[in-house]
Amino acid sequence: MTPPRRKRRRPQPVASPPPPSPEPASGPDKPGNPERLYTIAGSADGARAELDLVTLIVARSAPPPSASPEEAAVLRLCAAPLSLAELSAYLQLPFSAMTVVITKLITTELVQARAPIVRQAVADRSLLEAVMHGLQKL
Repeated sequence: MTPPRRKRRRPQPVASPPPPSPEPASGPDKPGNPERLYTIAGSADGARAELDLVTLIVARSAPPPSASPEEAAVLRLCAAPLSLAELSAYLQLPFSAMTVVITKLITTELVQARAPIVRQAVADRSLLEAVMHGLQKL
């Protein structure tokens, strides 16, 4: 029995890349532009609350009409507690910009920052063995 012959692929014609768009490469609406981050995180005194990535943020009220789009998005997302890292990922903003936005919301009392729920230390092994032996005797 002879093995089947493989068919050779014909080279596909290479398509030319699409023409560049007439828009400028930089602008206030382009992602990753430092000017846009400055407008989001701009604050008069530059003060920031002591926040870390696992700090839980909970909204206290609905977004007021005067809230910026980022602040309104945070207030809508935080109906249930979310960590600052999750908010940063959902809104696609760097952590430093998020801390400024959250600080502003904390000072206006629109959100509450909570420490993360810490797991209790594991129980002593001898206690667990005593409970296990007690359950086995039942």
